[in-house]
Amino acid sequence: MKNDFILYHGTNAVFDKVDLSYSKDKRDFGRGFYTTTFKEQAEGWAENMYIRYGGEGKYVMEFQLAVTEELSVKLYPGLTREWLEMIKSNRLYGGIQHTYDIVIGPVADDNIMRIIALYVAGIYSEETALDRLRPYKAHDQVSLHTAKALEYLKYTGRKELPPLRISELEAV
Repeated sequence: MKNDFILYHGTNAVFDKVDLSYSKDKRDFGRGFYTTTFKEQAEGWAENMYIRYGGEGKYVMEFQLAVTEELSVKLYPGLTREWLEMIKSNRLYGGIQHTYDIVIGPVADDNIMRIIALYVAGIYSEETALDRLRPYKAHDQVSLHTAKALEYLKYTGRKELPPLRISELEAV
């Protein structure tokens, strides 16, 4: 089985080679390089990074990923119990709480993240969290966690987003 994906990464820094040592800790699927198949979602990530941290600008990086049998891939088809446990484990303990090269699954947007935070804090039970997650349709995230996974990732380009207008800044 071989699948090729076009992936996007929103950022506030210019680069053309991924370095996992820059990965942030306590993320949904653990330390890794996070991408999505939705260009608009990556644009939103770039905006958020730039607003929060400043940087060189707002960029959407494009990559091609060839997923082959040589890679260990975990796919979460939706907002499931197993997905919720993966996020809880990685957010509580940090690092990488699994052995996969690549993890594909829903991304926790602001609404979903509130529910997950209440679950991780022990305020919501697993059943309550899953019940509250049912109405949401989440976009995807594709995270790469190993040097082996990066061997199958090819940088294909970068697009710079226009600067924020004053009216957009006032809305934030």
